[in-house]
Amino acid sequence: MMRGWVRPLLIIGLIVLAMLAPIGQGNYIIYVLTSWLIFSIAAMGLNLTLGYAGQISLAQASFMAIGAYTTAILTLAGWHWVLAMPLGLVLCFIVGLVLGYPALRVKGHFLAFVTLAFNTLVFLVLRNEEWLTGGTYGLVGMPRPDFGLFATMKQIHFYYFTLGVTVLSGLVMWGIVRSPWGRAFKALRENQIRAESLGVDTKRLTLLAFAIGSTYGGLAGSLITPLVQFIEPGSFALAHSLRILLMVVVGGAGFFFGPFLGAGVVILLPEFLRFTQDYYLIVYSALVIVMLVFVPAGLIGIWGKVRDRFWPKQQIRGDIKEGARLK
Repeated sequence: MMRGWVRPLLIIGLIVLAMLAPIGQGNYIIYVLTSWLIFSIAAMGLNLTLGYAGQISLAQASFMAIGAYTTAILTLAGWHWVLAMPLGLVLCFIVGLVLGYPALRVKGHFLAFVTLAFNTLVFLVLRNEEWLTGGTYGLVGMPRPDFGLFATMKQIHFYYFTLGVTVLSGLVMWGIVRSPWGRAFKALRENQIRAESLGVDTKRLTLLAFAIGSTYGGLAGSLITPLVQFIEPGSFALAHSLRILLMVVVGGAGFFFGPFLGAGVVILLPEFLRFTQDYYLIVYSALVIVMLVFVPAGLIGIWGKVRDRFWPKQQIRGDIKEGARLK
């Protein structure tokens, strides 16, 4: 019973801590915290595709680009963010569904190359189609959403707006991974042939894993647009897809809270290491390498090792229970 209360209390505590974090901070720190929330959403989507369904993708930044540019173009044309954002999500869902079809035929590093090529394709389209995207000059001046009684022009107000969106998207993801779909995704990751033998429609699940994960990337892109109020193709190049992949791996692929921890390491940790001056990137890289070597399951894996070390589960052998019942 106590263990059942621990997780809800921990979640509530983390939300309260996130609400208190920006108080008294400058605009730059609040901007960094907002970036952490946004990239946590993108990492949540990749975690569903990679961590739960076992389908590798190097194209999450391209879906952030689709969501960002769709929202930017429509808001610059006079649309409200609330109306522009859903269109970006629908577009990301459709494109993610199409991108999932190669996953039905290729696996592993072959699938990684396919998604890498797609990320490069989106980057080239954004750079060359200047009539729509502004090319290398990008788009600038996208307005932040105004809800009448609550405007998000101030940095701290936009942070709380982003926090609300993050909590809602996290609740939706929690429902997905705890639903029969979530269990089917895990079965697909562990053994596709066994999952098919149990009646799981692996083709549909593969497509849904890409589509839902891509939609989360689009949501992150829709939030990046009003945050920075300037986007250009370089902001969504392959390097950013690799950063999101690093967030999932460092936090713990296949764990719900992994993306939040991983995004914290990738986004927040370099800021804490600024005191090392010119050496902060070296220290940061060394810490990440050491962690991946000794804790390949990610930061969540550290808690698992501590729990198993100090609070091991008592296992009762099935044959002993059966023997006791027969007696």
